[in-house]
Amino acid sequence: MSVAAPDPPGPPEGVERAYPLSGLTTIRTGGAADHFARAGSLERLLDLLRWARAAGLEVGVVGSGSNLLVADDGFRGLAMKLDADLATIEADGPRLVCGGGARLPQVAARAARLGLSGIEFGVNIPGTVGGAVRMNANAYGGELAEALEWVDVATPEGTSRRRPADLGFSYRRSNLGSREVVARACFTLSEADVDEVKRTLASMRERRRAAQPSGIKTFGSTFKNPDAPAAEGRSAGQLLDAAGCRGLAVGGARFSEKHANFVENSGTATTADVLALMGEGRRRVQAAFGVELEAEVQLLGGAPPEWRS
Repeated sequence: MSVAAPDPPGPPEGVERAYPLSGLTTIRTGGAADHFARAGSLERLLDLLRWARAAGLEVGVVGSGSNLLVADDGFRGLAMKLDADLATIEADGPRLVCGGGARLPQVAARAARLGLSGIEFGVNIPGTVGGAVRMNANAYGGELAEALEWVDVATPEGTSRRRPADLGFSYRRSNLGSREVVARACFTLSEADVDEVKRTLASMRERRRAAQPSGIKTFGSTFKNPDAPAAEGRSAGQLLDAAGCRGLAVGGARFSEKHANFVENSGTATTADVLALMGEGRRRVQAAFGVELEAEVQLLGGAPPEWRS
């Protein structure tokens, strides 16, 4: 006599079905998540992770949505956004203890007001602390690992504290798995003159405004800067520009006229348009320079066969 498998557990309270995700991304494309929830506390986050595992669901975290591309047919899993207690920024002497959902530009601004230096580069990383740790973010010479003291990582099994040496950091990578979520992070900074730190932030903001598109539907850098010898030290943006990609469009998506490594949504773009544009840019750079560009933007949902992250 066979015994039927037990039904998967029902979702925790507040989990929404068929939740549109495009509005949570800066590029404004993509479909809905089968399930969506906000996690405002560590206990809530752990409950959601445990339920997703029991229900056999993939997990995705939507931070600022600045480095995220959602598939047009959506995400067949649980998408989460960290807020409330998991988006706070608290000072503890020369340290800032931040929720994984805290935005890195706000962390940099808080540090400046407190006269703390070491996280200024975060003002130009339009993402959350958790996303920055997962992607080992850096900008304008600043390195996340240099300021990071520890992170609390939530998994279905519970929470563990990890040091930078435990995170397998390399260029734009960490070893965090799909069911491992940065709940909190601690940055250890150094005391500095408030006005000097604020001037540094202002200078970095101005450099970003001068070099990168803003005020439009776009995400951050599309491709990682290659380290292949054939690149001859050129950035992804320089290679795309030299390969004739500046201003190139597919459907409603185009490489920015201001910076070729940024994709813009002119208003009608689909994720398929963005992926096709990325594929064409990758093909042109490969043909012209023998360099294979690797995507920096993260894809949530079904990936096409040609997608390589």
